[in-house]
Amino acid sequence: MSKVLYIKANAKPEGESRTFRISDSLIHKYMEIHPEDEITVLDLYEENLQFLPKGKLQELRNVAGDEGRNHPILKYAYQFLEADKYIISEPIWNLGIPAILKAYIDYVAVGGITFTYTAHGPVGMCKNKKAVNIITRGGDYSSEPMESLEMADKYLRNIFHFMGITDFTTVAADRLDVITENTEEILHTAIEEAEELAMAF
Repeated sequence: MSKVLYIKANAKPEGESRTFRISDSLIHKYMEIHPEDEITVLDLYEENLQFLPKGKLQELRNVAGDEGRNHPILKYAYQFLEADKYIISEPIWNLGIPAILKAYIDYVAVGGITFTYTAHGPVGMCKNKKAVNIITRGGDYSSEPMESLEMADKYLRNIFHFMGITDFTTVAADRLDVITENTEEILHTAIEEAEELAMAF
């Protein structure tokens, strides 16, 4: 049995998010194929996740073990470490990820839990895991000149790699805000891609 952590980062209400239409389709297909797996849905807005409080970093260094797993901040890092697979779902905002998702990354990228420093530099502690990033974008970031400006999927891919997760796949729906495009067709194509990916995830 695998533990799947479904990380949702969109301020839109349920039913209005184009991003969640894609990622929910992936989840539903995955559950059909792997009914025995454990799915944890982590909606960051429902969690009301805040930025790391000022002055807390030193305190966090002194928390470990069972105390850490019950800590209001470190519990997210342990939950992340104990998952086998990750599905991240977010829109691109201002060329990057939503701020709440960056706040979450600051909660889970914790030295001694999800990565460690060695004599040869940092080493990720989340090895042999898989991640899928579902991202929606108003413009076309699949080619230049916009591809170089895209810092959302690139950042997530790099920070996951930093924590040891190198099996990282992206499903991107581009051009959703281009008025000449058929939005439903773009979403349908992305949903098909996500559902096909669920077969091998």
